[in-house]
Parts: sequence; structure tokens; C-alpha cells
Amino acid sequence: MNDRAPVQHLHHDFHPAVAAWFAASFPTATEAQLRAWPLIQAGRPTLVAAPTGSGKTLTAFLAAIDDLVRQSEDGALPDETQVLYVSPLKALSNDIRVNLPGPLEGIGEQLRSMGLPAHGIRTAVSTGDTTTAERNAMRKRAPHILVSTPESPYVLLGSASGRAMLRSARTVIVDEIHAVAGSKRGSHLALSLERLDALCRRRTVRVGLSATQKPLSLVADFLVGRAGGECAVVDVGHVRARDLGLELPQVPLEAVMPNEVWERVYDRMMELVVLHRTTLIYVNTRRMAERVARHLGDPLGSEHVAAHHGSLAKEFRLEAEQRRKRGELQVLVATASLELGIGIGDVDLVCQVGSPRNVAAFLRRIGSSGHQIGGTPKGRLFPTSRDDLIECTALLDCVLRGELDALRIHTKPYEMSSNRAVYDASGEAQGNSNAASSRHIHPHCESRERAETHQYSLHFCQPSNNNNLSNQGGYMFVQDHVPAHKGKTTVSNPIKDIEVASKVKELLAHSSRIPHGGRSVTRCESNM
Repeated sequence: MNDRAPVQHLHHDFHPAVAAWFAASFPTATEAQLRAWPLIQAGRPTLVAAPTGSGKTLTAFLAAIDDLVRQSEDGALPDETQVLYVSPLKALSNDIRVNLPGPLEGIGEQLRSMGLPAHGIRTAVSTGDTTTAERNAMRKRAPHILVSTPESPYVLLGSASGRAMLRSARTVIVDEIHAVAGSKRGSHLALSLERLDALCRRRTVRVGLSATQKPLSLVADFLVGRAGGECAVVDVGHVRARDLGLELPQVPLEAVMPNEVWERVYDRMMELVVLHRTTLIYVNTRRMAERVARHLGDPLGSEHVAAHHGSLAKEFRLEAEQRRKRGELQVLVATASLELGIGIGDVDLVCQVGSPRNVAAFLRRIGSSGHQIGGTPKGRLFPTSRDDLIECTALLDCVLRGELDALRIHTKPYEMSSNRAVYDASGEAQGNSNAASSRHIHPHCESRERAETHQYSLHFCQPSNNNNLSNQGGYMFVQDHVPAHKGKTTVSNPIKDIEVASKVKELLAHSSRIPHGGRSVTRCESNM
């Protein structure tokens, strides 16, 4: 279903101002860029697999920006969103918001020097951190490039203003696609992208970016879905030169590391920090992030050390990211909230405390150092116990042999079906059929034999008058009818709107009423 771009040199045709800016900013284009640009400009769905620091994000953005610049030659760009960029992390969205103006300003200067009109390209970010004022501004005047998380398209498609904004979308860029493809967030995003195509009445050009994905054919199928046709795969590989090492204390590791051994670990971290200008330390828990930051902040000074994790308010997270970029921090201690391809300035060394549990996560985190074309990532791994040492040793061996974790994509995410049924019943879908769209996404694509035998039921439960939940509209839940699953049931969030609850019951067409625990239940079977 998927083919690979040829290896030979490929010519790309950019607007003179875009080409002039790129030539002035970079000595040459990378192999991933040379192979991907013609495919994206031709309107083909494209999956780009290349090492960290090879310019993947710029590859996708520059092709989209070039198209907008060409449109601006015929007059002012209309107030409509044409490019949707999706990243798994708010930190990466913030990074794009800060870094994207650089190319736009540089291209604008080239246009002025050529005596051409300004492009007028606007950008905006839509995440859980976006303020009400920013959302209102987007409704009044849609940005040409919208940066979002995987959940944002679902929210936008559920409102009239959001649908009006996305109806003109032409290109969808999914960055770090491996981080969502194997989870239910990916299933949610895949269905939102199919809904987007139905809203736009055309197939958008989908571009997937990742440094660690395996197998590529599976990720490509996930990107385009069942109805997306062929997806071009630009595979530059993930293997590159790296400086890796295992750091062990001078005493044997035990089942649990005692405090006195932790002190030796902190001392070794201090030695490495002093030997490098900038150090990024990854840990696996938020508690550990605060703990390490406190221990290193005492000798270095709290102004030179900061923590970054999901429990911090967005202002503190953004401040830590920008202080690191400005060179004000010697050490930044972070969890996975900062790992996915985030550009946080030049980093000399990355330390990983404890095993990250998979090869791809380790490569992404180590790739934060040497995050530029031609750079060499440098990382040190700190095991925290005997068991952790075994896992860390195996992880380094996999890296040396060029292995990656195999990605597994969820099939038939039932609870997503119930949540989407509530969405349809809310009256906001306006004919954008959930059932029709879900048949095109990869998580619902299975073999014919399994589809014929794999059934589940969508149920709606409405509490009786004597129930303590009678003030709520009811519940949606999904029951699996595969014998091996023993009738596994997944319950959705309560439907508090009674009007929506009644519409859910109407939505489940061809249903029959059956008694269930004294409650009114509506049931229908489907083998979508």
C-alpha cells in the first residue's frame, strides 16, 4: 500500500523568496528534505522517518508556507485556516509557536527586498492552555496555520465556529506520530481527521513526522486510513553516531537505592554538569523531577536549575523552556512532558535517571542533545536498582544494534465509539457521520474474518427515579461480545444533559428495549 521515494537527488520548486531565505539560513538541505518536498508539493500523503535534528518539522512547514506565499501573490490571503499542525505535547506546540515566526519573518524580508507584497501569514495555538481571549481572537479572525494537540480538532469540530475555521484546511501535519499511533489518543485523532476530511469535502494532504517508528508500513496506514490511498514513505533511518554511556555508583546496586548511594549519584551528576555548558536530566516521575532539581539547586543555585513536568502551571513550564533557550539555566530536570522533539536550545549532555522502559523514548530523549544537522547526541544512563541495571544494559545493547520497539496500534477502541455517539447526539455533528468516518480509520480496520465475528453493543442506561443518580441524564457504555473477553464492559462519562441523553437513545436506531438492573436500556449491535 505504501511506496518509498527514490534515493537519488530530487529537485524542489520553491517561491524565490522562500528559496532565498532557506539558502541564507542553511548551508544545504538534508536528504529527508530533498526527498519529501516534491511529494508534499505534489499533494501526496507522506510519512517522513528521519533521525532527530534532520529538519523534519521544517520539511513539512516549509512546503505549506511556500504554498501560502504563492497564494499571497494574487492578493491578501483570506481569513481561513489552511494548515493544521498536530503535536502530542503542549511543550512542542509552544516551541512551534515561538520558532515559526523566524522563517515567516525571514521570508517576509526576502519579499520586501524583491519588491513583492508581504505574505500576511498568521499563526495561532489551540491547546488546553489557550486562554479564552486567544480562542475568541481565533473565532473572529482565523489563523492560516493552526498549532494544536491531538484532542483540539475534536473540540473544534464540535462547535460551529471551530467547523467554520477548519472547513478550509488543506494540509495536516502530525508531528511525532509514533507517540499517538499506539494509544487511544491516536484512535481519537484518526477519527477527527476523517471528520475533518468530510467537513472539507476533500482529502487533506497528511504529513507524518517521526524519528522512531516501526514498522513504517503500519504507521503509514494509520496516517492515511483505509480511504487515504497510497502513502509515500521517506525513510532516512534512525541510526546515527551517538556518545552513550552507563553511569554506576562506586558501590553495588541493591533492590532499592539507599539515600547515601543517591548522594553519590547526585555528586556524579554535579561533576557532569560542571564539565558541560548545558545539561538536560530526564526522570520518570514528577516527584523525582522536583527531588533532583532540589538536590542540584543547592550547590549550583536555584536560579541555574529548574524542573519541568505536567503538574506545573503553563506559565512555569513556558518560563523554564524559554530560560533554557536563552542560556540562563545550567540544568533542566524534566519528565516526558519535554521529550518529543522539543527544541530547547543547545544541549551538550542528556542524563536519563532510571530506565525509560523503551528504546524509542530513550532515543528521543538523548536526541535533545546535538539537536542540529551534523550534531552528535551525548547521553548518560543512571540505573537506580539491580533490576533497572539489567534493563538499562539491554536498552543500550538494542541501541547499538539499531533496534526499535515494534508499534502496536489499538483495534476497535470501543469506548471511543460511545463517546462519539454522545457527540453525535449533542446535535453538534450536523450530519458529519461518526459511523461513516470510523469505517475509514485504521484502528477500526481488521480482517474480514474477524470483523464478521467481532461484535459489541452500545448501551444507554438511564437511572430510575429512586436512584441517587436521577439528576443525571444517564450513561453510555460498550459491552464486548467476544467470548474470550467475557463480556468486558467499558463505561463512559455520565451524560448530565437530559436532552442529549434522550437523543442518544434515539441515535441507537433499530434498537430493542431490554430490562437491565431496573433501568431502561437501549441496545443495538454493530460490527463496524
